Amino acid sequence: MGDITGFLKYDRKTASRRPVELRKKDYREVYNDMTEQELFLQGARCMDCGIPFCHEGCPLGNLIPEWNDFVYKGKWDQAFDRLHATNNFPDFTGRLCPAPCEGSCVLGINSDPVAIKQIELSIVEHGVDESGKFEPFISPIKTGKKVAVVGSGPSGLAAAQQLVRAGHLVDVYERQQKPGGLLRYGIPEFKMEKRILDRRLDQLEKEGVNFICNTSVSGSSNSGTVQNESGLKAISVSQLKANYDAVILAVGSTIGRDLNIEGRQYKGIHLAMEYLKDSNLFCEGSKNHTEITAKDKNVVIIGGGDTGADCLGTAIRQGAKSIIQLEIMPEPPLERSADNPWPTWPLILRTSSAHEEGGERLFSVTATEFLSRDGKNVSGMSIGP
Repeated sequence: MGDITGFLKYDRKTASRRPVELRKKDYREVYNDMTEQELFLQGARCMDCGIPFCHEGCPLGNLIPEWNDFVYKGKWDQAFDRLHATNNFPDFTGRLCPAPCEGSCVLGINSDPVAIKQIELSIVEHGVDESGKFEPFISPIKTGKKVAVVGSGPSGLAAAQQLVRAGHLVDVYERQQKPGGLLRYGIPEFKMEKRILDRRLDQLEKEGVNFICNTSVSGSSNSGTVQNESGLKAISVSQLKANYDAVILAVGSTIGRDLNIEGRQYKGIHLAMEYLKDSNLFCEGSKNHTEITAKDKNVVIIGGGDTGADCLGTAIRQGAKSIIQLEIMPEPPLERSADNPWPTWPLILRTSSAHEEGGERLFSVTATEFLSRDGKNVSGMSIGP
C-alpha cells in the first residue's frame, strides 16, 4: 500500500451535504464532491490488512484495497479499470449502496472505516469524458447469437452489457415508458439524478444494446397485441424463446407489501412505489404522472427503512405540512452494542439526508386502523405497539 501507516495519521472524512434549506428547494443530489487531496488521504488510510474483510462485506466482491491504493497514488485510470472489473455500474452503487464494505472495514473496530463508498463514486466520475459521457466498448467479436433480457433495472442492464461485450445481439424488454426500472422510477432524483442513468443507457446503446419499451412480457400465448387502454404491448415468453437463442429474466417487482387493516379502502393511502414513480415522472417533465402530492398535507409514512426515507425527502420537497414516519422496530443505539461486534453490519441509528431535513420518527409502533371523517378520504390513523 502507498502509506502503510496512513490510518494512524489521517481521520475518516466523507462528503458533506448541501445546506438543508437550500436542497429542500430542489431535486438535485444532496452530496458535495470531495477534493482530490481528501480522496488521496482516504486512500492512504486503507491499511493493507492481512484479511480484507471489505471483500466479504461487498456483495460484488469489489477489489477495494487495490483501487484505494491506485487513488492514493493518483492513478485514476487504473483505479477505474479495477473498479469495473467487478462492477458494471459503480456510479449507481456509489450513490445508492448502504456500503456494507465500510461496516466490514477493519478500521470499523474504531468506528472510523475508510470512506470506501465516496472513493468508489469519485473513481467512476473521473472516468467520464469532457462531455460527461462514458466511452463505449465495441466488441471485436460477433457471435451472431441473439439474447433477450426481460427487465431494464440494474440487473438487466448489467446482464445486457456483459452479453453485448461478449459479442451477442441483445434486446432489452421493458414495460415502462423508458428503461431503468427502479433506478428511474423508484429512486428519487435527489439520491441519483437521472442524467447518471441516461449516460449509462447512452453507453449501452452505442455498444449495441437495443431497448424495447412499453412492452410487457408474460406467460400468455397472446403477443404483439395491445394489452390495455394505455397502449402497452404484450409478448409471450414462448415467442421470445422461439426468436432468441437465450432469454434472461431480470425482472423486479412493483407490487408493494400492503397493510390490510381496517380503513385501507379510503382514498389518500398510497404504496411507496406509486408515490415515488409519480414524483419521478413529474421531475422528468412527463405528462403521464397522476399528481400524487404531499403539498400542504399532514403525511404519515409507514415504514422506517430506505424507501420510507425516500418518501420523506420527496414529501418535504413537495411542501408537506407535517410528516411522521413510523417504524415497527425499537430505536437502535447510537453505537454498536456488545452483541453486535465488528465485522458484522452495525445495527445503529442512521440519520439519512431526508431525516436531517425534517419530519418526526416514532419507533416501536405500527398502524392499526385508518380513520376517515367522511367515510371516503383518509383523515388519520390509530397506532399501537
